[in-house]
Parts: sequence; C-alpha cells; structure tokens
Amino acid sequence: MATRDGENYMSDHASGGDRLGLAGDDFYAALMAAHDGLTYDESARLNARLVLLMANAIGDLEELQALLAAARKG
Repeated sequence: MATRDGENYMSDHASGGDRLGLAGDDFYAALMAAHDGLTYDESARLNARLVLLMANAIGDLEELQALLAAARKG
C-alpha cells in the first residue's frame, strides 16, 4: 500500500502517483470488506472481475499496459 510520503512504487506508477490521497485507506477498507467471507476461489473471481471493470473504466490500453508492468515490478 502507498505510504503517505510516497516512498514506494505507487508514487511513480503510470498514472502519475497516488491520486486517491487519504481516500486510499477508505478504498482499501472497502476492498477488504468486499472479500470478507469469501473463499479463496470466490476472492480470486472478485479480483478478476474488479480488474476488468477498472480496466474498462480507465479505457486506455497504454495506461493499462504501464500499470501491468508496474504491478509486476512491485
């Protein structure tokens, strides 16, 4: 998870940094709540659906490719 001082890969990923700011903690809590009570397989399916929904929302193949590369490095 991104630190407040930006000392990790999130601070320099393709979209230019941590755009959620303090709301990042709220998103992380919501993400964990979405997984609460799911089996490993259900959680993996949720992650796959979420990635596809977010990719569609981003809608820019170059940005998505850069984010994939950043995630693999992380």
